[in-house]
Amino acid sequence: MAAISGSSKSIDPTAGAKNTLKLENTEKRDSLITIEKKYQAQWQKSKVFESDAPTLAEEPLGSLSRSDLRKKHPKYFGTFAYPYMNGSLHAGHSFTASKIEFTAGFARMEGKRVLFPLGFHCTGMPIKACADKLVDDVKKFGQNFERFEEEDSIADDGVVPAPTQAQTKEDITKFTSKKSKAAAKTVKMKYQFQIMLALGIPRGEIHKFADTTHWLHYFPFLCKQDLNSLGARIDWRRSFVTTDANPYYDTFVRWQMNRLKELDKIQYGIRYTIYSPKDGQPCMDHDRAEGEGVAPQDYTALKLRVKEWAPKAAQLVMGKIPDSANVYFVPATLRPETMYGQTCCFVGPKINYGVFKVSENEYYVITKRAAWNMAFQGTFFDSDHFPRSESELKAVVELPGSSVVGTLVVAPLSIHTEGVRILPMESVLPSKGTGVVTSVPSDSPDDYATVKDLAKKAEYYGIRKEWAELEIPPIIETPSYGNLTAKYLVESMKINSPKDAKQLAEAKDLAYKEGFYKGKMLIGEFKGQSVEAAKPKVKETLIKSGQAFEYAEPNGHVVSRSGEDCVVAYLGQWFLNYGENDPEWRQTALDYIKDDMEMYASETQNGFEKNLEWLNRWACARTYGLGSKLPWDPKFLVEGLSDSTIYMSYYTIAHFLHGDIFGKTPGKCNIKPGQMVDEIWDYIFCRRELSEELITESGIQKSELETMRREFEYWYPLDMRVSGKDLIQNHLTFFIYVHLALFPREFWPLGVRANGHLLLNGDKMSKSTGNFLTLSEAVKKYGADATRIAMADAGDGVEDANFEETVANSSILRLFTLKEWIEEVMKDDSVRTGASDAFWDELFENEMNGLVHEAKLHYAATDYKAALKSALYDFTSSRDFYREATTAAGVGMHRKLVTQYIELQALLLTPIAPHWADYIWQEVLKHTTTIQNALWPTVPLPSPSLTAAREYVRATSSAITSAEAGQLKKQAKGKATAFDPKRPKKLTIFAAASYPAWQEKYINLVREEFEKTKLSNDKELIGRVSKMGEAKKAMPFVQGLKKRLVVGGEEPATVFERKLAFDEVETLREMVPGLRRTTGCNAVEVVVVEEGGKSGSVVVEQDGKDNGEKRQALSPAAEAAVPGTPSFHFENID
Repeated sequence: MAAISGSSKSIDPTAGAKNTLKLENTEKRDSLITIEKKYQAQWQKSKVFESDAPTLAEEPLGSLSRSDLRKKHPKYFGTFAYPYMNGSLHAGHSFTASKIEFTAGFARMEGKRVLFPLGFHCTGMPIKACADKLVDDVKKFGQNFERFEEEDSIADDGVVPAPTQAQTKEDITKFTSKKSKAAAKTVKMKYQFQIMLALGIPRGEIHKFADTTHWLHYFPFLCKQDLNSLGARIDWRRSFVTTDANPYYDTFVRWQMNRLKELDKIQYGIRYTIYSPKDGQPCMDHDRAEGEGVAPQDYTALKLRVKEWAPKAAQLVMGKIPDSANVYFVPATLRPETMYGQTCCFVGPKINYGVFKVSENEYYVITKRAAWNMAFQGTFFDSDHFPRSESELKAVVELPGSSVVGTLVVAPLSIHTEGVRILPMESVLPSKGTGVVTSVPSDSPDDYATVKDLAKKAEYYGIRKEWAELEIPPIIETPSYGNLTAKYLVESMKINSPKDAKQLAEAKDLAYKEGFYKGKMLIGEFKGQSVEAAKPKVKETLIKSGQAFEYAEPNGHVVSRSGEDCVVAYLGQWFLNYGENDPEWRQTALDYIKDDMEMYASETQNGFEKNLEWLNRWACARTYGLGSKLPWDPKFLVEGLSDSTIYMSYYTIAHFLHGDIFGKTPGKCNIKPGQMVDEIWDYIFCRRELSEELITESGIQKSELETMRREFEYWYPLDMRVSGKDLIQNHLTFFIYVHLALFPREFWPLGVRANGHLLLNGDKMSKSTGNFLTLSEAVKKYGADATRIAMADAGDGVEDANFEETVANSSILRLFTLKEWIEEVMKDDSVRTGASDAFWDELFENEMNGLVHEAKLHYAATDYKAALKSALYDFTSSRDFYREATTAAGVGMHRKLVTQYIELQALLLTPIAPHWADYIWQEVLKHTTTIQNALWPTVPLPSPSLTAAREYVRATSSAITSAEAGQLKKQAKGKATAFDPKRPKKLTIFAAASYPAWQEKYINLVREEFEKTKLSNDKELIGRVSKMGEAKKAMPFVQGLKKRLVVGGEEPATVFERKLAFDEVETLREMVPGLRRTTGCNAVEVVVVEEGGKSGSVVVEQDGKDNGEKRQALSPAAEAAVPGTPSFHFENID
């Protein structure tokens, strides 16, 4: 047991968060969690999140059109991608969920019926693959892994990985989506039981997961528990597990596949696909442990016949290959149109090659990796007898690359009909293509640089110089680089060696793009045609003549859930006919995305458009894993991304069918799975009308069928689908395709909101580094509301967001302190009552009104970081300003406004921090119902004049207190100061009576631009100001006018007539008492300055009265005053 104990400790589940923030004092957090648990229980008991369509009794079927029904009873239906049930939810899952969670909370406050359901995805390979690995682990180490020794866990990392997708991106005619977060998901543990330990599964329980059904019972419970602990507004009645484990959902998937096949959207054909030899089936995106988004890369495999072996190679093959047999070196090329220019063929001198038998008279020289790929493409095995192990594919003889250098081969189409030589190239990769690279130095900068280097250093490389000096024929004419593109680029870019990798990569890209898009053929059967047109024709000619064949391999490293490297197979399969083979379907989807769907971000829309251009047929069935059987070919299962396209529609009626996630107990309508025939689904989803015959055949009552149809037609279309941006390349695009194929247009989805991946404390989440947090850990550590605030604060765009633990931690203190203050102030009998018409009361109420409207706009736009700022940070700052201003003015806060603030604060935070909000709502404000049912507050629009006055007060106060603080700092450093801040002092504020004359022309300019463009063209505005010669002083003035018009919303007449939206002198009069307190001045007076700034009138003395005293020879500071921007002067007094 000692060995297993040590291993358990080394992968302690809590170690995943070892580098996250450590909390010390948790009393405040614990008190907030107590509140959260109380309200979660209350919400669950009252079923506050269970939402239904209007009943047939409320609105009889057909009495209103569907759109009128939704207008009369507004609704909101949102979902996020159901999580896969092979582990607990981490913070990244929860971040995506938070987007629909906040939206659901806000939609409720808009008075809508809101549906936010969640199911549990179990389809596909991951669960089955993990269960099978556990079977092996138990056999090897015992039921509780007691025979495990620490050294057994050392993984074999000796295999050279295949290149990344980026490294193999050579075919510029094809779009490839970026690699997703697969690398971040990879956990470096050799055995499955170790991964289960890291997930926090007790060692004594792990063996149970060798049964796939145990996963389906274990993780959905944890998922529901974790989301409830967050306070998620989920209607759990509508939950289900996928696969045939739920017979009702199984009928839904089979209906979907049947209808897609009838529409010819599902077809059968032979095509290339990523394939797992171990599993014996295609390996699609969600069946992969690594390599999501990687696709097959098509090549033309050329057959270069050996004419004369190099001496070393001749000795090695002697007696092992019949003398009469043809042996071919087989390079794989993306540019068949250039094969006329072959002058040699490269191999890696340090790479081991195999001679593989194709038939009695045909052999190929390629790497073992390439041969393994070809084995699944009809070269060495047929599709009915694919190998499961590489041991089934053996080379006739192995040849070191160095041994074949000098071999003479006949290159198809080459002008050098007598043959070309096999030459060495150090940069040939065994992990890409076949390990054999044909050379076309006329158009490949790499090849040109290499043959020149070989000729220059022939003796060093052990070759004859003339082998590398064959004529380089011009084969493609380009407008930019002539007819020898590679020579031109290598020489013009001063590339001196094949080792100048960066420059060669750039040259290669330039050569390929220029040649493909602008080049014309100079040689061969298709002379005079564009390269773009000739390329497929040359390929077809080569293949038809038997001089080449098609070959494909993954364009990146792919590892299946079974832990094995994948290949590309050419086999018959059922596929969804996405892409270019159904142009009408694709165009309909593209048009709908462009014109009718809300994407929330231009990056999301661009991602969809690119993916629709690139995405092609998708294998929708496989033989291994969990799922629903393909109705017409039951040896196949529907794969995990193909049964997950329209399940949102299933949510609408799930609770009528079953009472638990497995469908073991009947739902509201007491219907049996066998009654849910395809025609019933058609009726529910408004694809057909009801007939007496169908009612009789199904045995389902008409009222029950009509009830289910009502539920669907009310909730659909889906308002918002939320998902990580990595799913645009598959699930989200499939989701759109299939909705458009199966549902009437009025039920097509309305919006998709994609979010970025979630960083934790600025870094990628990783269990290996300890920078990792599950949802359960986050809520236990910070509580639900503080976690939710940190999620809202993390970001809203498609770029990666950042969950900062310091935000979550500081939110605990913020919520606790705010709660304490609210409780105290509500008990404080000394708070002012009576009329609430003081200047500071009006400013505070106006600012609250503005923030209520501002927060609403941000919530509606799903900009939760901005909503949080308005609803919490700015809202509490507004209270702080009111509290400080009224205290300084000696009037104190008003009871009515304090209560109004508390109520609004609770309401504004309800979408993001509902537990805290409900506590304030019910226990402090004494409302008798939950805040979850409260509506968004209705308040007047903010007054521009009061808003302007508030900004004036803040700016002026800040400038004055900052100036005094600056003098104190200078004094502390022993520097000279304008006055002694510590001695008795006087503050004089200068307010301008009118605007300077020079501003008139800029007023006219801004008026003109406002009438023309509403000041939307900032570049033009700045340009015109700069030309008038006073930009330094004019630009701030012009920007101030723009701010008043565009941001402040002031009336144009007020701004252009050069009137302030508020009374500046009266505002200063209100400020004087507070300024005396905050600055400690013995006297504060306000002087209205006349034109020129030399003289003025005292309008406010320290007692607040206006004596009208005329002053001459004012302080130089007076000249800087303009209306709305006062200047001021401190001086010491006796």
